[in-house]
Order: sequence, then structure tokens, then C-alpha cells
Amino acid sequence: MTRMAISRRTVVAVTAAAVLGLGGGVAASADTSATPAQVQSPGEIWKRTELFFGTGKPDGTEVTDAEFAAFTEREITPAFPDGFTRLDGSGQWRGGSGTIVREHTHVIVLLYPFADRDAEREIEEIRGDYEKQFQQESVLRSDSVAKVSF
Repeated sequence: MTRMAISRRTVVAVTAAAVLGLGGGVAASADTSATPAQVQSPGEIWKRTELFFGTGKPDGTEVTDAEFAAFTEREITPAFPDGFTRLDGSGQWRGGSGTIVREHTHVIVLLYPFADRDAEREIEEIRGDYEKQFQQESVLRSDSVAKVSF
């Protein structure tokens, strides 16, 4: 029996073609069940960033609500004067030492246009300033895209 060598790239290309309906005899079907309201929903595509600020300090104390409010006024509001949302919750994560850390968490949700060239720099400065000021190992950042309408 002769064995034919097929490159990984060829397998990926053939698989992609089949999935996309480009292969012989494979038909792609469009979902036409969307309602006009779904197709024409208002809004623009913006960036969405969520920042997770843990409040547990290495010395066992916690960043107080007053300290976080002052940090918000000093750091976040000037960077994002058009607005943001603060959510409060309880979080859990595994620290660099391998220990499970459970702590009160503030989540800041930022929505901003793709054209906002200063947002990346501002977000990273906010993260770094919080880590330094409150002796934090990290501030989690999660980015996605959202359709927004005001």
C-alpha cells in the first residue's frame, strides 16, 4: 500500500473550504430567519474593556470604598470623562504563589470608540497606578467589542 503525504496546510484548506461551502457539492446556507429589528438594530461598534480591581492587600488589609472612590476620581474619571460603569462583587483567583485569593472586587466597564487613540495608554496607566498604589499583583483586563447606542 502506498501512503500519500498530505501537508497540514492542505488539510486545513480543504476543511475550511468544506465548512465555508466552497468544496464540490457542499452548499452553504444562509440563515434568513433574522427579523428586521435584529438586522437594523441601532448602534455603532465600539471597544469594551472590563478592569477587575481586587481589594485585598498583601498586609491583610483591604482597599476601602473611600480609597477606591478617591482612586476613581483621580485616575479613571479624568481618563474617561464621558463615563464608565462600576460594578461590585466578590472574586477569586490564583495568585503567583499558587494560593487561592478571595476578595471584594470592583469591576470598571469602559465603552469607547475605536477612534479613541488615547484609551489604550490611559487604561494601562490606570492598571499600573492601581497595582503600585495598592500593592496589587495585577489588575485583570478583558477586552471585547460591543454594539452601543445612546
